[in-house]
Amino acid sequence: MSSVAYASAGPGRYLTTVDRATAPPDDPVAAAFAGGDEAALRQLYDAHGRLVHSYCRRVVGADHAADVTQEVFLAAWRSRERFDPSQGTITGWLMGIARFKSIDATRARARRPEISDDQAPEASVDEATADDLALRMLLTEALQHLPERARQMVELAFFEDLTHTEIAERTNQPLGTVKSDIRRGLERLRRNLEGFDAARV
Repeated sequence: MSSVAYASAGPGRYLTTVDRATAPPDDPVAAAFAGGDEAALRQLYDAHGRLVHSYCRRVVGADHAADVTQEVFLAAWRSRERFDPSQGTITGWLMGIARFKSIDATRARARRPEISDDQAPEASVDEATADDLALRMLLTEALQHLPERARQMVELAFFEDLTHTEIAERTNQPLGTVKSDIRRGLERLRRNLEGFDAARV
């Protein structure tokens, strides 16, 4: 199942009807990164390093999270020409790479007989769990970066499964405002998830 389909498993009447024409303009930092600007790599690390490290820590354990995080950004830099802003956000793309690198690290450690139980990651994370964790973190990240009103609208749609009319009544906002806020908010969520699906290393 693609990550967009995964997210659509909730109130699909919202996410599956997002108009792709509402996609936000290209991120200038991401564009500079894709063009080989080393300063942009530092900016991306400053902006997304904490999210990637948090994910890696939960998959491979605290002792190895920093190393895997570094591998993620090195891999992203080496494959920067593969990043296509039309296929999703740089945030989703980086998390897609983090997924591959974390799973690879977990597999490699499992093949080493000298690894003792007390050196293993904090929890045993299989691939399905690693994918699910990455998707949840991406959705949370996207929600946190929405304007407050749009975030409220999306949360009411996703977590309380309210209709547009019910949200308008709950928030005291015009129906048109509710629809446009939800459309823009869900487009951001969709693009994060599409970037995750597009990642290759």
